[in-house]
Amino acid sequence: MGDADPVGDADGVGAGDGAAEERSPRERYLTVFGRQPVLEALGDPALVVAQVFVADDVEPAVARGIRAAAQAHGVEVKTVNRARVTRLSGTGKQHQGVAADIETPHRSSLESWLEQLPAAGPPIGAVLLDGVTTPANVGMIIRVAVAAGLHGIVVPSRGVADIGPLVIKASAGVAFRAPLLRVREAEEAAGLLGQAGFDLVALSADAGEDLWSARFAPRTALVLGGEHGGLSDAVATEVTRTVRIPMANNVESLNVATAAAVACFEWMRQMGEVSEVSEVSGVSQSR
Repeated sequence: MGDADPVGDADGVGAGDGAAEERSPRERYLTVFGRQPVLEALGDPALVVAQVFVADDVEPAVARGIRAAAQAHGVEVKTVNRARVTRLSGTGKQHQGVAADIETPHRSSLESWLEQLPAAGPPIGAVLLDGVTTPANVGMIIRVAVAAGLHGIVVPSRGVADIGPLVIKASAGVAFRAPLLRVREAEEAAGLLGQAGFDLVALSADAGEDLWSARFAPRTALVLGGEHGGLSDAVATEVTRTVRIPMANNVESLNVATAAAVACFEWMRQMGEVSEVSEVSGVSQSR
C-alpha cells in the first residue's frame, strides 16, 4: 500500500461530494498492493475499492481469483503491464503484479481543508507530525487521533513515514477513513495552521506548563516531534507553546504514539461531546 505516485485514473470512483470530486487522484485514493492485501480489501464491505490492476504476466489462476473477487465487489479490473503496477504501487518487489485503488473520502490537502473550515462553530483540533519516521508510530497516531475526534491529521510528504502497508496495518485500517491532510513539509504546515488561527501546542519534557493545567484554544494543533530528534528547529519556531505530560517514578519520556494518545484524549476531554468535534471531518464517532 502507499501513495508514492498519483494513482488510478482521473475518472475513478469519487468520494461523494463536490469538494471531494475536485481532489486529485493522489488525494482521493490509497493504493493497496500484493495479492492477499487486495483480496482482503475486496472482501471488506466497509471499503470502497475504485479499481483493480492486474499485470498481464500474473499467473492465470491468480488473475482469475482476483477477477472473481472484484466481480463480487462490483469493481472493474484492468489488465496492464507490470511496469504500470510498479508505478502505481511505488515498489517493484512487493506488488506481485496486483494493485487496487481504495477510496479515502476524508483525505485532502491541508490548504483545501483550511479553506473549508467554518469561520465560527465548534472546536477544531488537528495533529501535525514533524519527523515521525517509524511507520508503526504514524499508524497508531492516526488511529488515536480519529478515536479522539480530532478533525485533521497533517502528514507531510517529507520527513514522515509514507502512508504505506505498515502505517495502515498499525492504524488497523483507520487510515482509509481518517482525515489525512497532505502538505510538503512540516514547517509549511505549521505556518499555514498558525495563519488560520490555530494554537500550535507541542509536547516537551522540559516544558514548564503541564498538560493537565493547560487549556486548549478553540483551534488547536498538537505538534508531535520525531522519535529521536524531537521537533525540527524550523517547526519549533512556529510553535505557540509547549506542554509536558506529568510522569511519576523518574520516567523521562514516552513513545511518541503513546504521548499522542494522552494529548489527544485530553483535548477530547476538554472539548467535550465527541459528536460535536467529529462534524468537520465527517468521520463518524461514538462514545
